[in-house]
Amino acid sequence: MAAQHSNEGEQDEEDEIAAAAPAKQHEQPDHHAAAAAAAAAAQASAGQQLTRTTTTTEITLLSLNCWGLLHISALRAPRLAEIGRQIAILAPVPDIVCLQECWVHDDYLAVRDATRAVLPHGKFYHSGSFGGGLAILSRWPIEESSMFPYSLNGRPTAFWRGDWYVGKGVAAATVRFGPAEQHVIEVLNTHTHAPYESGPDDSYLCHRTAQAWDIAKLIRGAIQKGRLVVALGDFNMTPLSLPHRIITSLSPIRDTWRVLHPDSSVGSSDQAPEKARGRPVPTAEYNLVVNGAASDTVYNTWRWTKDQQKKLKTDPCPVDPDTHDPRGKRIDYVFASTGAVSTSSATTTIASSASSSSSSSGSSVSGGRRGWVVKSTAVELTGRHPTLNCSLSDHFAVRATLQQHTLPSDNTTARSELDAQYDEQLRYDERHANALTLSDYDEMLAMTQKYTARERRQRFWRGVHFHAALVVWLACLVAVWFSPRSFVTFLLMLLASLGLTAGVIDGLLALLFFSREIRGLKEFEWEIQNARAAAVSKGVS
Repeated sequence: MAAQHSNEGEQDEEDEIAAAAPAKQHEQPDHHAAAAAAAAAAQASAGQQLTRTTTTTEITLLSLNCWGLLHISALRAPRLAEIGRQIAILAPVPDIVCLQECWVHDDYLAVRDATRAVLPHGKFYHSGSFGGGLAILSRWPIEESSMFPYSLNGRPTAFWRGDWYVGKGVAAATVRFGPAEQHVIEVLNTHTHAPYESGPDDSYLCHRTAQAWDIAKLIRGAIQKGRLVVALGDFNMTPLSLPHRIITSLSPIRDTWRVLHPDSSVGSSDQAPEKARGRPVPTAEYNLVVNGAASDTVYNTWRWTKDQQKKLKTDPCPVDPDTHDPRGKRIDYVFASTGAVSTSSATTTIASSASSSSSSSGSSVSGGRRGWVVKSTAVELTGRHPTLNCSLSDHFAVRATLQQHTLPSDNTTARSELDAQYDEQLRYDERHANALTLSDYDEMLAMTQKYTARERRQRFWRGVHFHAALVVWLACLVAVWFSPRSFVTFLLMLLASLGLTAGVIDGLLALLFFSREIRGLKEFEWEIQNARAAAVSKGVS
């Protein structure tokens, strides 16, 4: 899979890190700026700067689909500006923010300006013909970045949907948060193909499955480097669906929300997997707090009818928390590995790389393991724009806070209930196993083969159209010589020109796009077959 590399990261030169003081989300914009400025000044005067000896024990991650399509998204500019102001005053202050659908560079700059005090580093990613809409903001420097385009990503014939033209993929960044070799976070940010159709005849299901497979391979490769890996974004999948199982099975990475809410919903209440659980329709508040529903919730004004939205001009129209929310679902995720290492090896690495021996990491328990556990998760940025009364995006943000935790080398140490829970989280790597069954692999193979047959037919008939258009064009050229009237000649030439243009376009699609896509499908099919064979050899049923 090709990768576009960039080492600049579009970062600012400042290294100072300022944490904004907690503030309510519904303050006016001038209050936001004042709060952020005051917090930045207080932090600077206190001398709280990121240095080579700083030890970070908590990392807060935030993901948000901004809905920032140029000329299409309503009230785009004021919403994106307010998103930046709200991020700057969040508590806890996010250390890394991943944005999706931030298509316009000026909107990205507006968010950067509003968050500069707390997130001084950032990268706007360029891909496709119109850009992938991905951006990463960070408290710490971005050492390296790459843009990995998906091998299968929609079709150019669906130009009104745009997925193929924006070049969707995975925005990757290597972020250093400390002096030791393992003090690095591999950040992956993505927005997968949208599910425009539903059911078994969803022609884009194969593409979304292949994209889940692609990012799972990237996650696995990053984890094998021994680093903390996080993957955030709008994955356009529901919990425990096939794409979700692919990501959590092919690599030892955790869905942070399900770590703390293992009984949360697996889709909206009107979807078959959630219906099968037999649960009552959740309330709006329950969907936010327990199910992590950041999409299609009744709290979001962009999911209201046009008549309801018009009322927002004069009335904020608050939503009762007990309102039933049948459509709310979770498709935005924060995945995280444990990044676990032996405390003895970690101590040795820090001692050799840090300029001072006073690092608190040196006091670890010999022979134990240190890694990152999920401390808390929440749906954020649920408030309204202070003057427009609308939601800030058609999605809410999702936050996860990771905490560094040490697993003792023996089982005799007395542990609190919370420590025992964190211990179990760190043992995830030991318990992790490929949860994909042979039937899952067979389902993917059948899906891929069915879609490949469809694309072969598309290529054939578009090729036929090209040759037919060529014949019609030649026939019209001959007919012109025998045309008795000028207007007939004009009609023949118009027909020939339009027909040949359409035929050439279809011919190019058959020759270039469909041939390329079919080759990509062959690669995907081989990888599935290879993984299935490995699963059979391990006794997976």
